[in-house]
Amino acid sequence: MTFINDENKRQVAEVFAKGISGNVNLFLFHDPSKERCPYCTATMDLLKELAAIDKRISLTIYDINKNKKEAKFLGVDKVPAIVIGGRKIYNVLYFGIPAGYEFSSLVEDIIDASRGETSLSAGTKERLRGVAKPVDIKVFVTPSCPYCPKAVRLAHQFAMENDKIRASMIEAQEFMELSSQYNVMGVPRTVINDSVHLEGAHPEEVLLGHVLKLGV
Repeated sequence: MTFINDENKRQVAEVFAKGISGNVNLFLFHDPSKERCPYCTATMDLLKELAAIDKRISLTIYDINKNKKEAKFLGVDKVPAIVIGGRKIYNVLYFGIPAGYEFSSLVEDIIDASRGETSLSAGTKERLRGVAKPVDIKVFVTPSCPYCPKAVRLAHQFAMENDKIRASMIEAQEFMELSSQYNVMGVPRTVINDSVHLEGAHPEEVLLGHVLKLGV
């Protein structure tokens, strides 16, 4: 099955040609059992197609059953999981297939990782440097949600700016137990340190305010 058609490949290739400025490593954790991970094979196929578009993108595939050390080091506790590395390995994760609208989030994250910088405002970047306590941001999404990429990208950019911040996209339908645990009734739903809940996509100053309250 092909996930990225020829026209989309051409468009992504143009975006990468203009945006990527260095090498990017994508780390995929999977479980070969379709019963334990129904979406792992599809996620792997999607990433293989994406990595083939630009030679500066490399893909490393780990079996979470055999590579427990690597999974623990990168903070992966469920599959499918994607971790992004560029100038360094970022606390930026995807749990679930980044399909539908979320594909754009992955493309833009790859560009940021290659550059080692984000498009956040200078003021936000400066204030994020003051985060000294661990902050965990979970963004629950579905592939059909047009508002979800904005929430995911904002959380991921925050994590790229400060290693104390960890940001994860979680595909709500793939991880129903987690969705139930965090009372996900609609998406995007952002959960910060398991205590703050935000519905919908918000401007960076709103997320920043919550992160600073918890991390400074």
